[in-house]
Amino acid sequence: MVRGAARIVAGASICLGLGACSMLPWRDEPAAADNAPAAPAPAASSAAAATYHLEVDAPRDLRTLLVTYLDLARFEGAAQAEGITEGELNRLANASPAQAKTLLETEGYFAADVTVSRETATDGLPLIRLKVSPGPRATVSELDLKADGELQRLAEAGDKDALTLLERIKERWSLPPGEPFRQAAWNAAKNGALANLRSDGYPAAKWKATSAHVDARAHTAVLSGEIDSGPRYLIGPIVIEGMSRYDEALVRNVAELPPGSPYSEKRLTEFQERLLKLNFFETVAVDIDPDPATAAAAPVRVRVREQNLQQATTGFGFSDATRFSVTLEHRHRRPFGWNGQVYNKIEYGSKKRLWEGELISNPDEHGYRKLLATSFSWEDAASEISRNNRVRAGRSYDTQHIERLMYGEWLTSELTRANGVEESARALSANYNWVWRQVDNIILPTRGLTVSIETGAGYARSNYADSGGFVRLYTRDVLYWPLGGSWYTQLRVEAGQVFTGNSVGIPDPLLFRAGGDESVRGYAYRTLGPQRDGAVSSGRVLLTTSAELAHPISQKLENLWWAVFLDAGNAADTWHSYEPVLGYGLGIRYRSPVGPLRVDLAYGEEVQKFRIHLSVGIAF
Repeated sequence: MVRGAARIVAGASICLGLGACSMLPWRDEPAAADNAPAAPAPAASSAAAATYHLEVDAPRDLRTLLVTYLDLARFEGAAQAEGITEGELNRLANASPAQAKTLLETEGYFAADVTVSRETATDGLPLIRLKVSPGPRATVSELDLKADGELQRLAEAGDKDALTLLERIKERWSLPPGEPFRQAAWNAAKNGALANLRSDGYPAAKWKATSAHVDARAHTAVLSGEIDSGPRYLIGPIVIEGMSRYDEALVRNVAELPPGSPYSEKRLTEFQERLLKLNFFETVAVDIDPDPATAAAAPVRVRVREQNLQQATTGFGFSDATRFSVTLEHRHRRPFGWNGQVYNKIEYGSKKRLWEGELISNPDEHGYRKLLATSFSWEDAASEISRNNRVRAGRSYDTQHIERLMYGEWLTSELTRANGVEESARALSANYNWVWRQVDNIILPTRGLTVSIETGAGYARSNYADSGGFVRLYTRDVLYWPLGGSWYTQLRVEAGQVFTGNSVGIPDPLLFRAGGDESVRGYAYRTLGPQRDGAVSSGRVLLTTSAELAHPISQKLENLWWAVFLDAGNAADTWHSYEPVLGYGLGIRYRSPVGPLRVDLAYGEEVQKFRIHLSVGIAF
């Protein structure tokens, strides 16, 4: 279930809300205060137009506010075009202190001292100087939040969910006592409380009353609010729109929304993600009917746009591991009227040839999908030729962040080693694969964690060693973490082991090697492992690690990053014989819509050579 993206070669403004809350006693709309001058009317044709300079002496953040919204600042660069006369310039200057104070109040400064003066600049034009002493900033001294509606009634009755939700809204309130009071922060706190309530069972919630009482002398603000939750919404019938090619059971079987269960935005989002992962729909939108009259059984509306019944794609690629290749993929989403998919992939290249075929059913009423798959591969790597056949039967279960795959597998493997020795092995095994992803972006992650775990147990036979049972464990974990200042890190750990007797022959695909652009860079693909008869072979233990630091090359080229990395690891027969090797170097990252294109120049310390690695995509 580990997914590797195919590798190919490929080449503030911030809007500040100044409208004050209607509950504030000190101003309704500071940006358009009564004492703020209106835009001057065009002067009469006989009046001489005036131009001028403006200097604002204020702390940097407040200066930005003032030069953005003061009328004096807005008209400065277009004075002649506006036709501002001398008299109008005087009226603008005289009104600017009051207008500046109104603007400063939106940032919590209610005792500001603003003075204006006029001089003559060196070029002979008027120079208007605005000097601002903001004074102390008001802070929140008290907060009183109350609830009304069904949420409050349920809480009073001791409902555990209602009590938890009320407590969570208070804990997440973003403008608590002690914080500086700002109009934007006050609005954000109110909107955040509403969003929390609406997303967790009460989509009709609204503020019944809010107020912010400011004491300009004490520099304090007392905040209060009463929120009307409205009715609690419960899940009702699922209403599907846009289905014509496929069975509606495809949607209903992954809903996990039993009628009468509590509504939450998270549950609908997860339902929507499950539908998209089925690979039957181009777009999916899931919401509920917001009509309070239907709150006791709110209909869940599912609007979909179906994908085509059949889909074929071709591609050309290149990778450090397999060189040039061409691929053809075909998917049929309802073959012969069967509620399932048939998928085939053919890849042909100078170093790798592959055919994969898969039958997978639609999800059943429990969300599981049955699968039957087979594959054949031929690969020339590390001076060895391998031919592998697999047959799998099992079932899968996917959620928003977790993928599970349980299957039985019959594997046959033939390997021609570099010294000409032919090895043949077979294995029958039961397997469980588990993948968990929690990242900010599945294509271009910068924050989050992915964990992939493979487990298996079976019995192996070969023509070169004893037969016997085995247990196989493997994991690949990647952490993405931003450091601030546009610096980003990526840490990877890969480990595996096959537990069996020393004399038991295990098929090569179940063993481990290292090296390549997704392993230890600076070494060719699959060239790291234990030596046997002068040639590299696969080992029974594996451990590789990687650390990478990246940063955009410039602000103008934010999608083009440079990176420095250090890789270490190896494969071996036992942990006692394990000897890690190092690879390190520099790289370029282009963050394209299909995934990051990576070009790395790595130095393999063990082989004392430089190597270029090219790849695109994320390997999970």
